[in-house]
Amino acid sequence: MDIFELIKKRRSVFPVQYNREEIKKATIKKVLEAANWAPTHRKTEPWRFKVIRGEHKQKLAEFVVAEMQKATPELSAFKKRKTMHKFEASSAVIVICMQRDPKESLPEWEEVAATAMAVQNLWLACAAEKIGAYWSSPQTIKHFHKFFDFNEGEKCLGLFYMGYYDGDLPKGERKLTIEEKTEWIE
Repeated sequence: MDIFELIKKRRSVFPVQYNREEIKKATIKKVLEAANWAPTHRKTEPWRFKVIRGEHKQKLAEFVVAEMQKATPELSAFKKRKTMHKFEASSAVIVICMQRDPKESLPEWEEVAATAMAVQNLWLACAAEKIGAYWSSPQTIKHFHKFFDFNEGEKCLGLFYMGYYDGDLPKGERKLTIEEKTEWIE
């Protein structure tokens, strides 16, 4: 598929849409390799990924729900089930992390941006493989240091849920044209 078409066809595909078909480890490695080729200022390559599969998805889901319950004691049973379902329905959940350059040789926002570009590559590669994906940044990620052994300077920027889906995705739309968002200064 042409890169311009692929970019236009990429969508958020949510776990409720996944068909629970397993994504092979080799396919996950392939899309992660695409992520690894994101642009990176000063070659810091700050993106880090933790691929969660199998029984570890359940453990992470239980941790997330427990942290949600601590923050909101009146958390509804519906919200708990919905959160658990995201993990259960996903073939894999990738924890998106950023490793801060220890020398702080560039502004942190540039490393966050580079990590986001890696995620965009990951997302486009998933779209090319007909894998649905969704990036979520739950408030509970600020507690992930209790669950994961992060390196010094490493932080979580969200969860990337992945799963195969059936059917077609809706056509994309933009509220404004690129002409409305561009000022030409010549």
